[in-house]
Amino acid sequence: MILTAHQPTYLPWLAFFHKIALSDAFCSFDIAQYRRRGFNRNTIKTAQGTCFLTVPLLTHGYREKQLWQMEIDNSTDWRSKHFRSLMVSYKHAPFWSSYADFFEDVYKRDWKYFSELTDYILLWFLKELDIKVRYSKASEMHFEGKGSELVLDMCKKLGADAYIFGAFGKRYVKTKDFKGAGVQPYFQDYHYPKYPQQWGEFVSKLSIVDLLFNCGGKSLEVLMEGNIQREELVKSGAESAQEIPSGISDQSELDQSELDDLWQ
Repeated sequence: MILTAHQPTYLPWLAFFHKIALSDAFCSFDIAQYRRRGFNRNTIKTAQGTCFLTVPLLTHGYREKQLWQMEIDNSTDWRSKHFRSLMVSYKHAPFWSSYADFFEDVYKRDWKYFSELTDYILLWFLKELDIKVRYSKASEMHFEGKGSELVLDMCKKLGADAYIFGAFGKRYVKTKDFKGAGVQPYFQDYHYPKYPQQWGEFVSKLSIVDLLFNCGGKSLEVLMEGNIQREELVKSGAESAQEIPSGISDQSELDQSELDDLWQ
């Protein structure tokens, strides 16, 4: 069983969904400590250029909180602003009408916790992209360890024999420990495809909403284009795993913010 994981993320980018599309199971790693690293915002394309949509959070005491405990700051009307930004930017896109009702409903709802919002939207994205995976939350499990050991413990307890890391993972994951436990590590090398967009010259690395509004039902095909497919990954087996360069596999030399990149 192929597993991948990531922290709760607002309106994720294409590479996020490529990892999940390659997997049998996805774990929302909501027990990571919150850090000011941008998982509560993402980028869309407007007539004036790119624009961040940011979910405001109540950050008092955040150093002692895990992501599932982070509350949204609803003292500002961020929901109306986000929906209006999407509408103004994409109302002339080919598939705006196909998805507008969902987003209008999302932004009319009251959301207390950030991870509740992101989980709800993510599950909808997966349905629309026709990506079928077993879904779990780390906060409902009992994973142990730190850094690379924590990921390996998650793999063991969820029954994975392969795990897909983001590109940063190969800097410090203890590959020998994974292989010794019968878990094959893979490291994503995602190449962003080009597709038809609104507002002039193509801009890469935007939120998945940009792809959906512009490409609709072909979005999964587009985001997989030019990248390894699930069938190739399964067929290639261990031969496709990238080795960790010697000298940077000792996670004790990394601070916690770098260990957070295990999920990227």
